[in-house]
Amino acid sequence: MRGPVMSHDPCAQGGVQAPRPWASGSNNIIWQILLAWVVSLAAGMYANADEAKIQTTFPVKYVTADSVYLEGGSNVGLTQGQKLTVQRRSPDGGQAELKVIGKIEIEAVASVSAVGKIVSSDSQIVAGDVACLSPEDVAKLKAAQSSEDAAKYPQVASFTSGDPPDQETRDSLPRPPSPEVNHIRGRIGFDYSNLSSPSSGIGSLQYGYTIRVEATRLGGTFWSISGFQRGRVYSQNDTLQQSTLRDLINRTYHLSLSYNNPESRWVAGIGRLYVPWASSLSTLDGFYLGRRHGIATIGLFGGTTPDPTSWNYNRHRQMAGTFVNFAGGSFDSWRYSTTSGFAVSRISWHPDRQFGFFENGIFYKHYLSVYSDIETDFRNASQNAGQSGFTFSRSYLTVRLQPHKIISFDVSENYFRNIPTFDPQLIGTGLLDQFLFQGVSGGVRLELPFRVGLYSNLGRSSRSGDTKTSWNYLYGATVGNIFRTGVRADVRYSKFDSSFGQGNYRSLLVSREIGEGFRFDLQAGQEEVISTVTSQTRARFLNGNAEWLLRGRYVLGLGITAYRGQVQDYNQYYISLGYRFDFHHVIRAQSIH
Repeated sequence: MRGPVMSHDPCAQGGVQAPRPWASGSNNIIWQILLAWVVSLAAGMYANADEAKIQTTFPVKYVTADSVYLEGGSNVGLTQGQKLTVQRRSPDGGQAELKVIGKIEIEAVASVSAVGKIVSSDSQIVAGDVACLSPEDVAKLKAAQSSEDAAKYPQVASFTSGDPPDQETRDSLPRPPSPEVNHIRGRIGFDYSNLSSPSSGIGSLQYGYTIRVEATRLGGTFWSISGFQRGRVYSQNDTLQQSTLRDLINRTYHLSLSYNNPESRWVAGIGRLYVPWASSLSTLDGFYLGRRHGIATIGLFGGTTPDPTSWNYNRHRQMAGTFVNFAGGSFDSWRYSTTSGFAVSRISWHPDRQFGFFENGIFYKHYLSVYSDIETDFRNASQNAGQSGFTFSRSYLTVRLQPHKIISFDVSENYFRNIPTFDPQLIGTGLLDQFLFQGVSGGVRLELPFRVGLYSNLGRSSRSGDTKTSWNYLYGATVGNIFRTGVRADVRYSKFDSSFGQGNYRSLLVSREIGEGFRFDLQAGQEEVISTVTSQTRARFLNGNAEWLLRGRYVLGLGITAYRGQVQDYNQYYISLGYRFDFHHVIRAQSIH
């Protein structure tokens, strides 16, 4: 057995080393203090390194008329709804000479990129400018990071082979919640409106509600709620019995509950929504359910059709069907999506249609997009003069090319077998432009300095049964910052000759947003229509809205709609009061899978 190791120090006696002055107890304390200081310094450097991971500036890599594309997405903390200031460096590149030129709000976020709408700007935003997070959002990111550090979640180890006891241990470990878990924000309000007819003196009072909500990962699950809805809950002396322009526009909004778990094959949604893989079916009040298999998604859907901007609109229609979608690629390169499906519809539960739908798209970054949707009806013998078979009922094809950010071209082909049944009241709003040309048309859009845009579309109608073709055209202009006031305007004129009728319309849209405290929009239009689907040949309208943010949480809204036409003639006023909320409840010590 080995004995103790003896010192070879010549000063040692009896194998025991004599104590040295620097090894005294007081000096040990000094060394411990120095060691603690070094450890704290290293920890501080590590903490600073973590804090440095919070990215606060994002380069602008691409700009369209109303949107800004940023380098950076969810991987660096960007989330939908964040507001960023856009800044520009001085010509000499000095960092200290940054100048604020605008403000954007994040609308969509991918893993490494984000898209924001331009809220206001003093000059044209261009690639190379820098978008900066607000101090409030930076504070939220730091707080979220600090709370994650304070939670001290143990590291979750991964194993290559199964071990039941170890697996149970791993499943029981808490995991840090994602920043989007239980993040609920939005607005709820109530409104009062007065509807009256100047010509008859008849009127009514209406009470309604407004809901705008964005609630992600509810209760730590993968269920989320998003959308906007305004509805009527009570009417008094409603003798006018007419759908107003404001009511029709409100029905184009969506509000839905959806499920999307990246680790699950199932996807689902319920509410007022699009079927994500078949938007050509327009809005449904209903549901969809799908199951993913690699690049394929197979599912079914059902509901009613409330959207008055649909080409075959009928609010009493019920529809159900099934589909299969194949999708792949990347937003940074080529991507594609192809959907095929079959559906049946009923009107007040009486047979209406049996049809197949085919929706396809291929895209390359922002330079090229090709999109097509086709609907083919199956007609039995009783519907088709004693013979059954398939026939085209709807076809739409568009090709868009943008070789440079300042100019884009598009070519479209539009076909309807039957007369479209959208609500003619909406012609002057611009929501029906896609249906006003039948045949082949081409367009161009040009982005000029100072946020000025020009656009035009020209085509020739080629309806079945026409003795001659006719020219259709649309042109307009947008101005993003009129006289540096921040006011945005869009003016357009269209002349159309379609299967449902012929006519023209003029419209003007003006809007302005001042920070987060005030915004307004005003739209005026005139339409002239000669058609068998409506007896109204001429109508004028004015639709205005304004909102104030009071004390940071409360929202006061005022609005007016004046509509003058042969069939409908009314004034509608409303006032609303809402409450804005934004809170994030973090679930601790909960395993989130």
